[in-house]
Amino acid sequence: MKNKLFIIIPILFILLYLFYPGENIKVYIEEGRNATQIANQLKKEGVIWSSFYFKFLIKITGTSKKIMPGEYIFKKKTAHEIVLWKMTHSIYINSIRIVIPEGWRSEQIAERLKQNGIIADEKEFMEIVKTRKLEGYLFPSTYYLKKNMRADEVIKILTDQFEKNITPLFSLANLPSYIDNYKALILASIVEREAVIDTERPLIAAVYLNRIKRNMPLEADPTVQYALGYWKKNLTLKDLKYPSPYNTYYVNGLPPTPICNPGVKSVNAVLNPAAIDALYFVADRQGRHIFNNKFDEHKKAIKNIKNLYGDK
Repeated sequence: MKNKLFIIIPILFILLYLFYPGENIKVYIEEGRNATQIANQLKKEGVIWSSFYFKFLIKITGTSKKIMPGEYIFKKKTAHEIVLWKMTHSIYINSIRIVIPEGWRSEQIAERLKQNGIIADEKEFMEIVKTRKLEGYLFPSTYYLKKNMRADEVIKILTDQFEKNITPLFSLANLPSYIDNYKALILASIVEREAVIDTERPLIAAVYLNRIKRNMPLEADPTVQYALGYWKKNLTLKDLKYPSPYNTYYVNGLPPTPICNPGVKSVNAVLNPAAIDALYFVADRQGRHIFNNKFDEHKKAIKNIKNLYGDK
């Protein structure tokens, strides 16, 4: 009976909805919201007349677990039955909110897109990224995307945002002779994975630039993690010796490509590094780093941290 009711009722209202000259309202339903929260939100934003009746409608139709998160477009004061009908059919979702954090690898982005139904195939997404060498160019941001998009469509949206937000920064930059735009992007991806506090990004960038200038190995832990294929927390001496062109303990210079997709702050840090001569830094295990010019001082800092926190 519930299924029949849910099929018949919307038909009675559909013609009214199509010709109703109401105001369009965009509503975003967050994932995990329950029937009461959704009903109250729709009432507050002027989509429905009664949150009580909308909850009652959800109950008698048994659709509480069928309402899909995402962005919808409704007309003001739409019939409750039509609102519920649209919210349980994916073809009516205007878009889904997808957050891509700074510092994510392309594989992580592909996985999130797949999990949210934006793309059907992670492998196709990654094949395009690898073929076009787009690691580093998938701009981290919040996106509103539709379900069942083609992988190349999503990639174009992300790379277009890179062109909009990152490319202009390079055009204004005055890079030293030993680094070009692409190398700066690679370095920004390392800074993105190293930095915890925004104010330290220019300091970390300066250390790596100083090391590049002196032809010193970068010895950056995030490059080892990328070489291993995942963000491993506690690296071992064996990990540091892992043979890979991405492991900057194993090879000199920058890795061949970015190791993640950096945000504006990390790119800006590389283009505008701090004016320091430091060549070393170590995490203080409180989210900050200790910077030093001399290796002896660096070793002392490491020893002090180990004494304070142990070897874990």
